[in-house]
Amino acid sequence: MQKENLQKLTEQLLMYVNRANEIYDSVRSEGKEKDFFTEVKPFADQVQASCTEWENGIKEWMKETPFKHLFPEQIEQTANNLSDVAVQAFFPKTSYKRFKSHIQSIEYILHNVKTEVNRLLT
Repeated sequence: MQKENLQKLTEQLLMYVNRANEIYDSVRSEGKEKDFFTEVKPFADQVQASCTEWENGIKEWMKETPFKHLFPEQIEQTANNLSDVAVQAFFPKTSYKRFKSHIQSIEYILHNVKTEVNRLLT
């Protein structure tokens, strides 16, 4: 996988995190769940596919180039957390504190990856 593509995927994942956060805030204020097959599944599938591609690409890159302050386990956990958040966002009963904590940790790792990718590509 091209390293520039990983940079774009990282940006895309950041957009998915923001979108999931917006969805959650909206669903929580309305107090009702979204339809699983028309809204939840398409978004979750899209996020899952991008997460898998990103995780595999970054972990491959990490095998050839050591990243500062980032480890394969963090990449794996971030991809898993983002996939979970993409589903949980559609349900108002999802714990607010837990959801927001996951969003924060996902964003933190994605920003670190973005910084590291920029450092390695220049």
